Amino acid sequence: MAPFLATLISRNFDTFQVAEEFKEQWRQPGDVFTILLILGSDVIARAMAQVAGSGPSTVAFSFGWVAYSVSALVSAVGENKLIALDPDCKCKVIHGQSGYIKDNSSWIIGRIVRDFPYWRHPKVEAKTVQVLSEKQEELRAKDPNAKLPSIAGLVVSFYKPNSTVKAGRVERDLVYWIGIPVMGFQLGVAAIPCGLFGDWGILLITGCGIALSLATGLLPQWAKEKWACRTNARHSFILTRGNGAQHAIVVLGNGHGFDLEDLASGQTNTLVATNTWTRTALLALATLWILLLITAAGQKTNTWFLLAVGGIGILQNIYVAGAQRSPENFGIPLEYITVFGHASVMETLFQVEEQYKDIGHALLGEFFPGELREHEKTRWEGLKKTWAEKEAEEKKAGA
Repeated sequence: MAPFLATLISRNFDTFQVAEEFKEQWRQPGDVFTILLILGSDVIARAMAQVAGSGPSTVAFSFGWVAYSVSALVSAVGENKLIALDPDCKCKVIHGQSGYIKDNSSWIIGRIVRDFPYWRHPKVEAKTVQVLSEKQEELRAKDPNAKLPSIAGLVVSFYKPNSTVKAGRVERDLVYWIGIPVMGFQLGVAAIPCGLFGDWGILLITGCGIALSLATGLLPQWAKEKWACRTNARHSFILTRGNGAQHAIVVLGNGHGFDLEDLASGQTNTLVATNTWTRTALLALATLWILLLITAAGQKTNTWFLLAVGGIGILQNIYVAGAQRSPENFGIPLEYITVFGHASVMETLFQVEEQYKDIGHALLGEFFPGELREHEKTRWEGLKKTWAEKEAEEKKAGA
């Protein structure tokens, strides 16, 4: 006990020591960048899922890349897939003829449904406003102060694959291209200490980080998983969030688009499992990222420039990860056809079935899983009979 007391008594009481340490840390932050490199891998994963698969991925070098490289390797080895993320918008894909309902596991379909308010045709937006206004009028009959509801009825919009653009051909947008000037800006910031003080370490770290991020996006596995489906589909498919949703998106089959039912289960398809080459490449990339992390830990001066490079990159990553995009930016170019909508969901389905055989009936099981009323059964039977008569007449005329 005596040695401890002697040591305690001999220590100087200095209230300025901590202040000096804080001052020095803010002047030359130490080891902060290396810590940040292992945080934020989720942002990188979502950004890569957005833009990878169609050439170099323009996801800038930033915090989180080291952790992401290791998690991608673990996913490729343990789960046999590179895109380990679940879709961030739960939805369903319904076969337009059979009515078979499949829960979606495709990142692309989830984003298309999530971003529908962004890319929908103006006529779809107008029809939605009309349906909500009709519902408000119904409510005002009971309550004069009723406000415009946020959801009412059902709006079913019809699209078809673009026949002039091949499915899988990605139309690059701002979300993709913004990465190039951001990377250039990062190199410019990293070059400042090199030009002013001869410190080329930050420029080296930045250049290597950008090169590794670009190399990660060049893996063929990205395209293999993102578009794991058959093409030239002739069946129609319906995308919707499910019972209670405001919208249903019908993609009519014309022999030019993806089989969306296939795509809905694409990321769980064992046929697109990662191969030995992909795992080896990811192991090499993870090793290089760790070596870069060790190198960055040796940078003791001008570290604010290194933090600025990482901060610029993470802002770009966040934007790319969450940005809204159109179907053509995911390799699914669509053309608008028409839209149906009514304050009554059942009436909307009747309108759809009158014009497009089986589509309205395919939606019936999802939006009305219970027993139908007698007059509804009668009307559905009448529509079925009408279509049968039309087909018989067409067959007779063709003969």
